[in-house]
Amino acid sequence: MKALLLIDIQNDFLPGGRLAVPEGDAIIPLVNELQPHFDLVVATQDWHPAGHESFASSHVGRSQFEQIDLHGLPQVLWPDHCTQASDGAELAPTLRTERIEAIFRKGMNPEIDSYSAFFDNGHRKSTGLADYLRGRGVSEVFVAGLAADYCVYYSALDSLEAGFATTVITDATRAISTEGWAAAQADLHQRGAQLRSSAEVL
Repeated sequence: MKALLLIDIQNDFLPGGRLAVPEGDAIIPLVNELQPHFDLVVATQDWHPAGHESFASSHVGRSQFEQIDLHGLPQVLWPDHCTQASDGAELAPTLRTERIEAIFRKGMNPEIDSYSAFFDNGHRKSTGLADYLRGRGVSEVFVAGLAADYCVYYSALDSLEAGFATTVITDATRAISTEGWAAAQADLHQRGAQLRSSAEVL
């Protein structure tokens, strides 16, 4: 059984949002077209409490996009984004949601960030997604969404680690950094993930 995993297609990651991914909105028509071709569609939402420690605003004298050590883990300091129940945290209004069976929220622990759909960044707590997918009989996971070099990348890594055959749909994602995405793709390929266009998938 094949599942389509839609990562963080939320207002704050779209143009005009607090942490906009360049051309992030360009993937939405394609993601909508892909959904009917999968047995199961699952989405994730970044869902941070106000004052989350990954926010630069939570650290006096620190700047956005600076990297610090946060409780023993490297942490990029982001603009405040996807705060719980805010408009920015909502799924994009043009994203078709009728086929999304479940939404997994992440990043709710104020002390640790959570890029992956499966775990927080320290792999200290699971979101329960892997067990959910196994319970639905999923063997193949296809990943799309935002941003390619962070949440899509780490979700794909954890999908592989969980034992799922994993494909990143390369034209159904956009990156914050071109260089970061190139490095992420090389790493994913080396670890056994497939990198395929939507045309190849369909």
